[in-house]
Amino acid sequence: MEFAEVVRRRRMVRNYDPDRPVPPDVVRRLLDHAVRAPSAGFAQGWGFLVLEEPADRERFWAAATPGGGGRERWLAGMRRAPLIVVPHANRSAYLDRYAEPDKGWTDRSTERWPVPYWYVDTGFAALLMLLTAVDEGLGACFFGIPPQRLGAYREAFGVPEEHHPIGAVTVGYRVPDHRSPSLRRGRRPLDEVVHRGRWGSAEPDMRE
Repeated sequence: MEFAEVVRRRRMVRNYDPDRPVPPDVVRRLLDHAVRAPSAGFAQGWGFLVLEEPADRERFWAAATPGGGGRERWLAGMRRAPLIVVPHANRSAYLDRYAEPDKGWTDRSTERWPVPYWYVDTGFAALLMLLTAVDEGLGACFFGIPPQRLGAYREAFGVPEEHHPIGAVTVGYRVPDHRSPSLRRGRRPLDEVVHRGRWGSAEPDMRE
């Protein structure tokens, strides 16, 4: 599939065929592509929890959703996904990396960082998984784990404290689902979000 087509087709899929597992070679490509994401200082401070077994997936939903389950319409379809990947960011890996001699910093202060790149880079990795899923003819959805459920999630899967889940990705063969009502907002045109040379200078209209 051409890259432009992959980007155009990408959307959050919330309903899957529970009887079609993701082939092992596709799971491997999802992860291989994820670790090709850029990372500051090549710190690669990420970790991925892969859940394929039904018992593991059920344990995830029980731990990571409000009330221990959740019966909302969107979640019913999400729970059918045969694969869940949880990307984690490790801040310590970045603080340690930039305290090394070639970076010139002598401490591990977070105040030096303009933004928390450990989250940015792990988000890049998650996006590469989303795009890879489309390229493989699959659907995928990125969603957050509620803060009040993080403790239960960590306990359920033995996640070390230094690894922070930035969300989770469901993957599988898509079946008809309900489009998000948020899509009614429409996609903002380029001339509203692009500024050339100076903020407030609109993107020129290239349409004929």
